Amino acid sequence: MSKNRISEKLSTEPYKGVRDFYPEDQQFLTYLFSTIRGVVERAGYVEYHASVLEPAELYTSKGADNAEIINEQSYTFVDRGGRQVALRPEMTPTVARMVAARRRELAFPLRLYSLPNLFRYERPQRGRLREHWQLNVDLFGSRSPLADAEIIMVAYELMRAFGASESDFVVKVGSRAYIDHVAQENALSEEQTKKLLGLLDKKQKISEHDFSVGLRELGVSESVLSPENPPPEVVELLKYFGDAGVGTVVYDPSVVRGFAYYTGMVFEVFDTHPDNTRALFGGGRYDNLTALFEDASPEGGVPGVGFGMGDVTIRDFLAVRGLLQPYVPPTAVYIAVTSPDLAVEAQALAGTLRREGVNVAVDFGEKKLGDQIKTAAKHKIPRLIVVGENELATGVFSIKNLETGAEEQVPQEELSRYFNTL
Repeated sequence: MSKNRISEKLSTEPYKGVRDFYPEDQQFLTYLFSTIRGVVERAGYVEYHASVLEPAELYTSKGADNAEIINEQSYTFVDRGGRQVALRPEMTPTVARMVAARRRELAFPLRLYSLPNLFRYERPQRGRLREHWQLNVDLFGSRSPLADAEIIMVAYELMRAFGASESDFVVKVGSRAYIDHVAQENALSEEQTKKLLGLLDKKQKISEHDFSVGLRELGVSESVLSPENPPPEVVELLKYFGDAGVGTVVYDPSVVRGFAYYTGMVFEVFDTHPDNTRALFGGGRYDNLTALFEDASPEGGVPGVGFGMGDVTIRDFLAVRGLLQPYVPPTAVYIAVTSPDLAVEAQALAGTLRREGVNVAVDFGEKKLGDQIKTAAKHKIPRLIVVGENELATGVFSIKNLETGAEEQVPQEELSRYFNTL
């Protein structure tokens, strides 16, 4: 290796728009996944997974979505076999492919969930990165309005499980089927229908005047898109949640979602905090997506409804409300030694405690005792044991609480019970 190559220094920064997960960050992700699994599995959903690599055509096939996903937002490359490959930008086409592949073997209704990482080449900003982790919840095989209600209820229960009160968020429900009906009633072309969807999608970001002008240009009356006039299928949903005592589900005709495959009910969960007024996540009904695949049923595919929830927006939601859990290391105790010669004895003590269910880290004695204690404190490990000649001779160890400075004397045979009862 040349001298110039040796002198070159690599950046310690991660790739733009992605994150490194140090222990504190990883612990949040673990908490997030654990909370999610508890809620969705109680509702009867089972976990699946798939490769991060997909054929690029999965996102460009007619009906899958528009070309923007693959042309502007996806990470794609040609593999050595000449195939166009993409890092998955979303999970719904993947699960639709999987369901279509085994449609004859699966039992319906089918409840599935997954926690994949997804990739989008977007401009990094608050709430959006180029890689994130996302919960996907999907229910296949039912066209019942109760399936739509169940999916929204799972989203609602997730928010409550994270500590949110009903005043902290609102679930806004729309209907792509109703927008299609409005387009047909007004004889809108396919291009005009896309403009209507785009206008509705950006309603919250433009003035009422500009929104009204946009509708007039399309020849659509504002009255048919009034929040006061929900379509019948939405009225049924609102009644269901009203009867269930859930007061945070409302009709909003501007909720249309960005993906072209939605066919019916759509919804988004919004944060109500003034410092984070944005959509957190959402989903809806898609009844034709599995029909894209060769193994789909002749009736047009398996109906589906579901949603996706990303880790970035949920973390922002929890942060503005002070709901983020403080970091607690998994290690219960750090063993320091007064001399490197005692490291073997320290390891033996640690081995005994580990076999009895205690998480233990051991110093090798390469630093002074004071520096070993600083190391334990820097790792935020709550307690410390010092192994010295006196402790080994008496079999009694001093346990120091590194947060309060308090110390307790505990015989060796009682150490595991001491830590397991904390």
